[in-house]
Amino acid sequence: MTEKVFQFLVKYGMLVPNFDVLHYADAMRREMERGLITEYSSYPMIPTYLRTGMDIPQGKPVAVIDAGGTNFRRAIARFEDGQCVIENMEKAGMPGISSPATWNEFISFVADAVEELMPLTDTIGFCFSYSANITPEIDGRVNCIDKEVVINGCEGMLVGASLSQELSRRGFPGRKVAVINDTAAVQLGGMAKHLQQGYTTCFGQVSGTGTNTCMPVRGEQIGKLGSKAFDMIVNMESGMYDGLPLGLFDRELDKASHNPGQKRLEKMTAGVYLGELCRRALRQAASDRILSLSCAEKVYALEHVPSFLADAWAAGEALELIAADEDDKAFVSALSVFLFERSASVMCANLTAMAELADAGRNGKAAVFAEGSLVQKNRIYQPKLKELLDRNLRTGLGRDVELVVEEDTTLPGAAAAALMNK
Repeated sequence: MTEKVFQFLVKYGMLVPNFDVLHYADAMRREMERGLITEYSSYPMIPTYLRTGMDIPQGKPVAVIDAGGTNFRRAIARFEDGQCVIENMEKAGMPGISSPATWNEFISFVADAVEELMPLTDTIGFCFSYSANITPEIDGRVNCIDKEVVINGCEGMLVGASLSQELSRRGFPGRKVAVINDTAAVQLGGMAKHLQQGYTTCFGQVSGTGTNTCMPVRGEQIGKLGSKAFDMIVNMESGMYDGLPLGLFDRELDKASHNPGQKRLEKMTAGVYLGELCRRALRQAASDRILSLSCAEKVYALEHVPSFLADAWAAGEALELIAADEDDKAFVSALSVFLFERSASVMCANLTAMAELADAGRNGKAAVFAEGSLVQKNRIYQPKLKELLDRNLRTGLGRDVELVVEEDTTLPGAAAAALMNK
């Protein structure tokens, strides 16, 4: 990082000097523990009621749905010899992105997508990538739909029951819908794929359009469930954590979002927001006359910076699109690198807190199954996260925790959830 970028970030509160991963991890762990015993925590620690350690039935087809931050997918899945076979895949854009949609429109869209699969199965695994409280029946009661997707009237609705009722109305009664969060689906899908690897503890991580993590928790730790508790996967809704220091551009972005005051950690770490943080920081740098006049004109003309463009700038590419000289290039590139590395630092603290809470990686290797555009494609984020995990968990705490970057685990995870909990 150049001295100019360092001073700029310090001036606007974006840079915490010597960000201490273990310090923030300790605060996060305490908030996670609070979330397990009370509803009043910025780590909601939502029970999934998905039991750990169950076998996956083989050979049975299940319809699977993935309603993600950007895309919607549906398919037929079945497990054969420990492998998940995916067939009849179709993909579309999520409703509510280009313009707001209603809850009934969303459910009708989902029913349209899976209706032709219903003669093949009576079981549906629904990966729902938004905040929802999972019921003991493994349905999901929606808290909110965000990530810049707008579905009006969704709050309090039951995802599985709504879809089952709509399918029954269309002539397909009795369809059982198991609702699972995308991060839990990544965890289950990764576990199904790596059964022979001997991991003693498995976590799930999504770092893409949004940010979240999940983990296995012992029943006795989930005090808010009382006698209903058992060993299960817990959806942490990590993006909601609000205990990190915010800089000026974090506060500006939050204020301009459709859910101000919420998802503070996600807005510091997720792909859907990192490009916008970069744009806002560059506008301030232009206003401060740190950038050349020619570069400043281009910055002011930017209405949107996608995270993949900020990734290119961080890698020293496409800088000619905005920079006029070498000083501009150095500033834009270093700023972009910082935003992705800060995201990785925050996630490392989150994963470190999880490892401490689960006491993972002491006696055997633990795995973090990770998926999403940021961890899969970004050239800065994944290497930095691996470096930080090695430094803080393996070297600092003596915990053997491995980041395992996966691809397309949400559909197998949804299938496993539906089949294991039928």
